[in-house]
Amino acid sequence: MVLAAAVFFSAALFFSPTLTYGQAAAADTKTQPKTPYPCASGHEFATTDCALTWHGITLYGAYDAGVGWVSHGLPENGYNYEGESLVNRNGYQHRFLIAPNNMQQTGLGIRGREEFLPGWSVVFNASTGINPQSGLLANASATQFINNGLPRASYSEAIDGARAGQPFNDEYYAGISSRYAGTLTFGRQRALGTDAMLLYDPAGGGYAFSYIGYNGTMAGGGDTEDTRWDDALKYRLTYGPAHFGAMYKFADGSAGCYSASATWTAANCTAEEAHNNAYGFNLGGKAGAVSADLVYQHYNQAISVLNPLLGPQSLSASYQSTTDSIDTNPITGVNLIATNNTVYGIVTDNNAVMATTKYSSEAIKFYAGYEYIWQNNPKNPLGVGASDQGGYFMSGVEDNNLDSEKLVQIWWTGAKYTYRSKTDFTAAWYQQWQIDFRSPPTCSVAAGFRASCAGTLNEGSFYLDHHFTKRFDSFAGVAYSYVKGGLDIAIPHGPGVPYNSDNNFAPTIGSRFAF
Repeated sequence: MVLAAAVFFSAALFFSPTLTYGQAAAADTKTQPKTPYPCASGHEFATTDCALTWHGITLYGAYDAGVGWVSHGLPENGYNYEGESLVNRNGYQHRFLIAPNNMQQTGLGIRGREEFLPGWSVVFNASTGINPQSGLLANASATQFINNGLPRASYSEAIDGARAGQPFNDEYYAGISSRYAGTLTFGRQRALGTDAMLLYDPAGGGYAFSYIGYNGTMAGGGDTEDTRWDDALKYRLTYGPAHFGAMYKFADGSAGCYSASATWTAANCTAEEAHNNAYGFNLGGKAGAVSADLVYQHYNQAISVLNPLLGPQSLSASYQSTTDSIDTNPITGVNLIATNNTVYGIVTDNNAVMATTKYSSEAIKFYAGYEYIWQNNPKNPLGVGASDQGGYFMSGVEDNNLDSEKLVQIWWTGAKYTYRSKTDFTAAWYQQWQIDFRSPPTCSVAAGFRASCAGTLNEGSFYLDHHFTKRFDSFAGVAYSYVKGGLDIAIPHGPGVPYNSDNNFAPTIGSRFAF
């Protein structure tokens, strides 16, 4: 009965004109007003954190922009919403640049709560991110395919992420909430790992200073595209100092097709079936100044889009590989799936367990977290032409990338000191550790295939953030990241394209306005 009600209310709200009229972009949870009272005047809006609420509907958002310098960067990309603070395998020169979304994602959102019975309410949220430097919707997939076919020296910054130009690329959900029974919502929603990251990251997920905010491997439970789940049910319940969460994603999209024939056609192509369902659980609580959370996530047919380099079957071609990796047949001629507006990626089934803790006092906060991820080739492979996020399709698919289980560990720690309730000093350290995952492991650039030996990606950051008002703050800081071992040979495609530089030094300064 509760599930049926949730779906009914979700459908009603999704097609309601209040969600489609005059909407633009979105913000992260931390941008939403924490106080429930609505603003009564312009002066109150400017000096407090009151909510822009009218008849139960609240408008919220943020604008975050600055300037930065990187020691090993790339030309800017108007679709890139994460900046260039993290080491990039294609970065090759120092440069000054516009730094977008340093502390949080720029955007707008609209949310609402309307009580229909005592203690029971209808709730909804619709939000999306934009890039402050270009005005474009945040679109990680577009950063990839606009570089397709270009020589490496001509790339602009390319990333992978959950925001792919969707009208609501952050969240878009509705449901019901009970004061006693919890909240059940349906739609596009942040994964439980993303919720935990925003709470337990010293830098709050800020792209300029946080590895786990910039790279969503941790939050997505193995792949950054899974930091948001489409067509997902999410249940949350708080009881005293404890809280519980559960999430289930229904399979959606198309899975493409393949054939054992080297000259396959649409007539003899075997259609695959989408099995990209997912589920997760969260249990946490607070005792005095200490809080902790435990998160488990499982995702089938997770997709990791690779940087736009030439594929293993197209080493000399001017486009990405269009290879059916189920049988390694290249797709050519009239059967070629266009590389315009398409991506190339690895498919895996992922599991992840995360443990986090935080100590909070009035002036000092300490953070620590750890995640263990194990990935395997998918039980149900995807074919060429499978759908990826945002309505894009895959012109190349690797379902057999692993010949043994791949294990990844991520840990982080940090501290925040608040001076006179206005200035925050934050220091953080992050490390991703990849364990050998081939038999035998391949560690040479000249080995002819993707590197698979153990290695680490490391990032340290320090910044200060001064709050002039509840809504306006300015910040300055620096991040330094580097790769070692197997991750230094993070070859997107054979026969070997190592990092141009294995480190990046990135100071940033900027301001943010949030409401």
